[in-house]
Amino acid sequence: MQMNAITGRKNLSKVLLLIGFYFLGSFPVYSQDPDFYIFLCFGQSNMEGQGSIGLQDKTVDSRFRVFQAVNCGSPSRMKGKWYTATPPLTRCYTGLSPADYFGRTLVEALPDHVRVGVINVSVAGCKIELFDRDQYQTYASTAPDWMKSIINGYGGNPYQYLVDLAKLAQKDGVIKGILLHQGESNTGDQQWPNKVRKVYENLQEDLELDSDSVPLLAGEMVHQDQGGACASMNAIIAKLPQAVPNAYVISSRGCTDMPDNIHFNSAGYRELGRRYGVQMLAHLGIDVSTNLAENRHHVGYSLDQNFPNPAYAHTSISFAIPVSGKVSLKVINQMGMEVMELADKAYQPGKHTLVFDSSRFPSGIYFYVLRSGEAILQKKMVISHH
Repeated sequence: MQMNAITGRKNLSKVLLLIGFYFLGSFPVYSQDPDFYIFLCFGQSNMEGQGSIGLQDKTVDSRFRVFQAVNCGSPSRMKGKWYTATPPLTRCYTGLSPADYFGRTLVEALPDHVRVGVINVSVAGCKIELFDRDQYQTYASTAPDWMKSIINGYGGNPYQYLVDLAKLAQKDGVIKGILLHQGESNTGDQQWPNKVRKVYENLQEDLELDSDSVPLLAGEMVHQDQGGACASMNAIIAKLPQAVPNAYVISSRGCTDMPDNIHFNSAGYRELGRRYGVQMLAHLGIDVSTNLAENRHHVGYSLDQNFPNPAYAHTSISFAIPVSGKVSLKVINQMGMEVMELADKAYQPGKHTLVFDSSRFPSGIYFYVLRSGEAILQKKMVISHH
């Protein structure tokens, strides 16, 4: 009886071991790199990318990657594979987009061991309703044939297509943020912020994202200062942080555009993408001025922390430039909107100090950005009236 019991236990152990091997083989084993930062991009034609791709746009740091959304013959890329993020970053024959210089700005400022990846699923001309997982079919059924062709390229459901790609990409890295540029086709729609909130919340649910650590960055339409045809939509976009507390609005002020006054031109996309990047770096707690200090464009330029900080009445901001030239120093709020221009004139080489009247602005987090020559420096400032 004792031998039978021992034999039985041995046989049971073998069975359990075989079951264990079976289940190990049944589930994929992958290594997620916490230093691979992934960003989801979606929207309509401006996020898809309409800018001409110049020679300067074809030199890309290999740390900046794109997760190919569709199969392409030129450039030769396969869906669901990572590539160096040489534009175009969406469909095969699109152009420069905000995602291009967003990623470049990040890899320039982040430590060398950190990589940045983007996934871009955008549909020219679409309303935000196309990305509503519950309503997309109703909207898609009424789309013009040329748009249906793009939609069909994304399996008939661009939202689910983006989610499926994102789940694959999560095996390789960590989703750190979501970029949106959409609204031209929803101009005047006061419910747009709530519709965007629904899409954002669905992405959180479907991808198991933490809203506190995965912000939503939404860019303005071509600005009124460029004669933007849809510039009136920017007043509605400005309300997005009321609907999505972890949302940031990226200003398009000064970003140049095409003659149609709907699409940015290449220079506009580069600047808008850089602004997306600066905002994301600020969210990550990255001091842009420190991290870019060794860049050849920034040698000799400095921007000091304001004093006192937190500011409650007046605070001093000092900067230094190595050569004479025009200096722009602006204060922006958490939504990426300019609230004060402190300097916009030529200065002599050396250190200069300006005084900012913070008593005029509500308590909160602000950023001040210095631009001179090719140098761009930024610091965070807290205003507190408590």
